[in-house]
Amino acid sequence: MAAARWMRRWEMGKVGAAMGNGEGGCGDEEGEGGCDDGFFKFFNPLVPPHIQTSHIIVHTFFACVREKLAANLNLQKPMEKSLSQIFIFLTTILLLPVLFRRSHASEYTRHPPRPVILIPHKGPDSDPQQVHISLVGKDHMRVSWITADKQVKSIVDYGKEPGKYEASATGEHTSYHYFFYSSGKIHHVTIGPLDASTTYYYRCGGSGQEFNLRTPPSTFPIEFVVAGDLGQTEWTNSTLAHVNARDYDVFLLPGDLSYADTQQPLWDSFGRLVEPYASRRPWMVTEGNHEVEIFPIVYHRGFNAYNARWLMPYQESGSKSNLYYSFDVVGTHIVMLGSYTDFDANSDQYKWLEADLAKVDRSKTPWIVVILHAPWYNSNSAHRGEGDGMRKAMEEMLYKARVDLVFAGHVHAYERFTRVYNNEADPCGPIYVTIGDGGNREGLAMTFENPSPSISLFREPSFGHGRLRTYNHTHAHWSWHRNNDSDSVVGDEVWLESLSLVTACKETLEGPASSASQKDEL
Repeated sequence: MAAARWMRRWEMGKVGAAMGNGEGGCGDEEGEGGCDDGFFKFFNPLVPPHIQTSHIIVHTFFACVREKLAANLNLQKPMEKSLSQIFIFLTTILLLPVLFRRSHASEYTRHPPRPVILIPHKGPDSDPQQVHISLVGKDHMRVSWITADKQVKSIVDYGKEPGKYEASATGEHTSYHYFFYSSGKIHHVTIGPLDASTTYYYRCGGSGQEFNLRTPPSTFPIEFVVAGDLGQTEWTNSTLAHVNARDYDVFLLPGDLSYADTQQPLWDSFGRLVEPYASRRPWMVTEGNHEVEIFPIVYHRGFNAYNARWLMPYQESGSKSNLYYSFDVVGTHIVMLGSYTDFDANSDQYKWLEADLAKVDRSKTPWIVVILHAPWYNSNSAHRGEGDGMRKAMEEMLYKARVDLVFAGHVHAYERFTRVYNNEADPCGPIYVTIGDGGNREGLAMTFENPSPSISLFREPSFGHGRLRTYNHTHAHWSWHRNNDSDSVVGDEVWLESLSLVTACKETLEGPASSASQKDEL
């Protein structure tokens, strides 16, 4: 995973060149990444063939670090340059154990990506930017935003009419540093109680632009949009435009948001890109591999930017970490799992999930949906087997809880499986859907296993998004909409029956059900 992450960092060389002025990394005028490679020729004999690309990544990254040190510290003397090289040498030695791990990902061909979109902030420092909202409990919302001005207060004024703010709430703020980058002031304010199916108008920080949001309904039906691996490209813009063309209530994102990959200004650009959408409807997200951003010793825990910027209701659900949590909305229990934190039987996440699922009353909450990043079932050659460890640890728990659907990202394609348990069709298992096709800069995962496994019912390497509409306690409709340039085309759809009402599934909690699943009667 680490090697793949640095590969993506290397691929961003052109993005860094486009950003310029030290805001995105080194350019690409001097070879494969923009920096000379003399210092790193020393490492050639040390790098085995299976991580040759990782060597290129490290060589490029640290050459860029050396340029950064020279530019920022004005290193001119030979002694200063030698010290900078020693720093890079020692840090590279620390990275070698990570890089020598083989990645689980297979080779695959990607469709040509569209350009990355970089959006600057054009207003004054006091203006709120990167505004997004998320659900907190039954009738509250969290409003999150950033200001470059550290003096702006963490306050939200809101009301049911434009310009008339009947209530206000104050909250908390934070910030973080990542090497030479310092974030703005990151605000999180919880507002409510709020009425269901109601439009509220609000402003952040006591002044500036007015935004509006709509709360989810209190009864069925409710519509969720699902799209993973968004990134910030022209494909992302296309996906979000198609999403916005039809109303919905909640956006679910199975990881890989900004594709910043340690280039922190890209987090800011992503926040500005999604603000027109994420400020109007709640966005509920979980982390992907691109959110990890680990750097040995200095940032060894990772997720600095993700946890600071995208605060989710983990405490409200009894979780100890922002990397996994759950929430309820209109008869649906949504569980957001963390593919990149511990998940074995002794982990906090495992114990939390066990307790969380045990609390669900299926007579009141007929639907259970799980969101994670690395797919447990996957017939694409990309990232094959990367979710197996988590599946083996947690699949039985989801099966016994009669989870209806599991959405994953990571693989940049769409795939829908039948109801599955333990690699076999099972009418009491969840439907597994891979939907990592939001528009990322890496392109599409084009190669699928042939022939198709019997449990895989539909698969296609296209960008797009999905919609889950739960109509009532018994039935829901799932549809996948591919991006066809200016149009959003329905490529796959299926009706679902809640497992909470299937008598056979209530009676077979000790083992797999015997009858086979059917393709369109699930």
